[in-house]
Amino acid sequence: MNNEDEFYDAVTGLDSDESCEGTSEASFKDAVVYDGAQKNNGAVPQENGIKKRRSCLPAPMFSRNDFSVWSILKKCIGLELSKITMPIVFNEPLSFLQRLTEYMEHTYLLQKACLQSDSIERMQTVAAFAVSAVASQWDRTGKPFNPLLGETYELTREDQGFRLISEQVSHHPPISAFHTESLMGDFVFHGSIYPKLKFWGKSVEAEPKGTITLELHKHKEAYTWTNPFCCVHNVILGKLWIEQYGTVEIINHSTGEKCVLNFKPCGMFGKELHRVEGYIQDKSKKKRCVIYGKWTECMWSVDPQAYEAHRKLEKKGTTDTKKQKQEEPEAVNEDADEMPEVQETVAVIPGSTLLWRISSRPPLSAEMYNFTNFAMALNELEPGMEGVLAPTDCRLRPDIRAMENGNMDEASREKERLEEKQRAARKERAKNEEEWSTRWFQLGTNPYTGSQDWLYTGGYFDRKYRNCPDIY
Repeated sequence: MNNEDEFYDAVTGLDSDESCEGTSEASFKDAVVYDGAQKNNGAVPQENGIKKRRSCLPAPMFSRNDFSVWSILKKCIGLELSKITMPIVFNEPLSFLQRLTEYMEHTYLLQKACLQSDSIERMQTVAAFAVSAVASQWDRTGKPFNPLLGETYELTREDQGFRLISEQVSHHPPISAFHTESLMGDFVFHGSIYPKLKFWGKSVEAEPKGTITLELHKHKEAYTWTNPFCCVHNVILGKLWIEQYGTVEIINHSTGEKCVLNFKPCGMFGKELHRVEGYIQDKSKKKRCVIYGKWTECMWSVDPQAYEAHRKLEKKGTTDTKKQKQEEPEAVNEDADEMPEVQETVAVIPGSTLLWRISSRPPLSAEMYNFTNFAMALNELEPGMEGVLAPTDCRLRPDIRAMENGNMDEASREKERLEEKQRAARKERAKNEEEWSTRWFQLGTNPYTGSQDWLYTGGYFDRKYRNCPDIY
């Protein structure tokens, strides 16, 4: 294995059976199942005139029960995880560039924001989109493949009204840049991501790096934010589960309005597990609404006065319960950070408005890396696509393709070959004193934050790939 294989994208696991308002995995039986291996005389299957995408993979995931990461991570306590070899069995058959694309699973929220005339309502919807962007991590315990330098991924979803291009623009540090645009010209969504990770014995903590920018053209508005921190528990022993925590500030640079979201840490008794609470304030710093929910379930908005009244009643009714819990001895487990018992679903405050609800997953999700319907189709190679995609596209990576097909030995061999090819190319550039040149993005300044950012230079969808590097 390559000792330069980054672990930065391994913060992907959590464990939760929660769902919104009683919706559970039992409802998955209603999902449409389509085996991507089935073809209709070579044509893409259609359903009611809409392209039908697969909802399962060619092969189920490989068992990780016989593997331990302790021998790999035991020397890394308290250090940044920048160069760590991980067995391929801990991967999922997607590149991190494809994983970034899952931000767009709930694109309808952006389209809704474009149609809203009130700026506070738009901010509510944008906030719901920011929360929904991390929801796909629910129960995802595999790490994506680290993108090779120069690797790309494109996705056009006419049914959802967007197209996206991403590129791995840096190897050390690992930076992935993406650019998404509405097919109707309504919005542009872009950013560059560089997560910084540390290992703390039982858990891996990720500090988010990189700015995310959303531009709504009709309203001449620009929003920016960063992702919350996250922590994966039990990377050595026990069942993997994840917390998202920290403060996320979404700023409307056109109106001066701000949304402050607090992704709450689990807490002693697990009461705050997955909870998100926050508020929206106008440019005069007046609180206009409160937002609450769980990033694994749903998000709601309510008037601040109704929220405070509800909180007072809630505190009054739980005082005795809290006293009882304080008297009970706390269970201690030195071997694993056990995830708290599943708490009740979100208690809806009277007068609240639903902003977003997580989608059900396909029936075979548990056997398919816990992928969502959206994720299940990301690596699908449809007939005729090879002649259209850039030669650097993730779908053409032989190691990911082999893993998706269930051939782990071939996947390991191909991964090692690709990494060796990348090292050889880097040595050759150093020998010739050549600098790596990105193809579709360039380093610049974010016009709204003034910070350094990777910006799309355009031209990808013209299909002119002459200068694409040979990385596979």
